Amino acid sequence: MHRPLIIIPARGGSKGIPRKNIRLLDGKPLIAYTIEVAKAVAGDPRLIVLSTDDAEIARVAREWGIDVPYMRPAELAADTSGTREVLLHAMDWADSQGLHYDCVLLLQPTSPLRTAEDVRQAIDMYSPDIDMVVSVMESAANPYYDCFETGTDGFLHISKGDGTLTRRQDAPHAWQYNGAVYVINPESLRRMPMGAFPRRVPLVMKRENSIDLDTPLDWTIAEAIMNSRK
Repeated sequence: MHRPLIIIPARGGSKGIPRKNIRLLDGKPLIAYTIEVAKAVAGDPRLIVLSTDDAEIARVAREWGIDVPYMRPAELAADTSGTREVLLHAMDWADSQGLHYDCVLLLQPTSPLRTAEDVRQAIDMYSPDIDMVVSVMESAANPYYDCFETGTDGFLHISKGDGTLTRRQDAPHAWQYNGAVYVINPESLRRMPMGAFPRRVPLVMKRENSIDLDTPLDWTIAEAIMNSRK
């Protein structure tokens, strides 16, 4: 039975969708969807850590039933702040509190349609001999079939393969991160950036659960999906 440290990063600044972490989506603050999933999978509520620099986000999070024991420093809340640094800061805080965990579960608030079952499946797939379990969806573009690059000659060339495939189903599967679930080996994270992990295992999620809210159009799509499910 794994014991994840659940980290929810939620800074106050957001340019694509202003104040999106606490903006109402189908009647609930966006961050509430992630908090509900975190509470559903957490064995110990003390292992849910909201990392925010924003007092209003912290207040909303408390209203939805989780503690916010510290505020993220300003130097980790800029547009240029990296996710790894935010995670390491939260891990250092948990270590200072004597909290024991064997993996880090990163849940970004911008994935409101992920389910607790998606997260449980990712946790079950984790083992200490890998670097990360990461949620993916099938990529809209396949580098063997319809994804091209411009060569030095100025012409388009297929990204991978010889370009002779005429049916998408004949191409190898291509996966795209959807941003919903990351189960990370703490020792790996301390040693290297996530992009350098050599041992990544995919959790394949449904496309309709994979929406990542970055633009107003993404928000409209998420609302449409939720309305269609009622």
